[in-house]
Amino acid sequence: MSLDLKSTPYLDGSPLKQAIARREPLVLTDLAASWPALKKWTPDQLTALYGNRPVRVYDASFGTPGRNYMGSIDTMSFAEFLEETLHGGRDLRMFLYNLSQQIPQLLDDIVLPEVGLKFSRQFVFSFFGCKGSTTPLHYDIDMGDVLHAVVRGRRRIRLFAPEDSVWLHRHPFTVRSYLDLDGPTSALPPSLSRARCFEVILEPGQTLYMPAGWWHEFHYLEAGIGVSLRAASPHWRERIKGWGNLLVVSPIDRLANKVAPQRWYSWKRTHAEALAQAASQVKSA
Repeated sequence: MSLDLKSTPYLDGSPLKQAIARREPLVLTDLAASWPALKKWTPDQLTALYGNRPVRVYDASFGTPGRNYMGSIDTMSFAEFLEETLHGGRDLRMFLYNLSQQIPQLLDDIVLPEVGLKFSRQFVFSFFGCKGSTTPLHYDIDMGDVLHAVVRGRRRIRLFAPEDSVWLHRHPFTVRSYLDLDGPTSALPPSLSRARCFEVILEPGQTLYMPAGWWHEFHYLEAGIGVSLRAASPHWRERIKGWGNLLVVSPIDRLANKVAPQRWYSWKRTHAEALAQAASQVKSA
């Protein structure tokens, strides 16, 4: 069962400030509606201006154990990528594409809100996906607060609170769950019913606020483009966890995957299942 996510106009920014203080996600229906990007970032214009730029692309195998674990699968021109995904329907994605480093001119088409978080033009990332592609369930490794705005194409987003990690079978040394929420119900663990799932269909011009540590799964209902503004969490505990993820946890995970990918994946899966089972027993006691 999915719960609807609260949505509101941006107004004077007070609803967003309250959500930041409560550490709760929120949909802002009009925060990005007036961004120039919504009118200017058409496939034709992006191709004409930046089509020759090389870009790294990813597919659904991003988290699969083995040689390409957490890595891109190819490099192609931006024009080729847009053609393959937006028109050809090929399952390719671009994510965490840093606009300040790659195409800083596009930053002029985005407006950073002033709501107490320190959003920086140095950390504005774009995301591209084809229709039907899914970014699997995870939370952001740096534990930052995020505003994700849709520029083109609707997407369905599912969210879970940080405290539900054990019910989602989070793999240790990762920020990832391998549960297929759209797969057969019989294949999902009973413990998943203990987690609260929030769901929203995000339209162009709408923006989702996600506090640090919130799980999210993105499914592209249409080929689309999104932009994420990132800021450090206002809480030092979450910042420290993010640094630990980047400097210690992720390197261990990548190294172990190189040494013994299948055994490492099996251990993580078994450990995640054992934790969920133990937590279920405690909850039922």
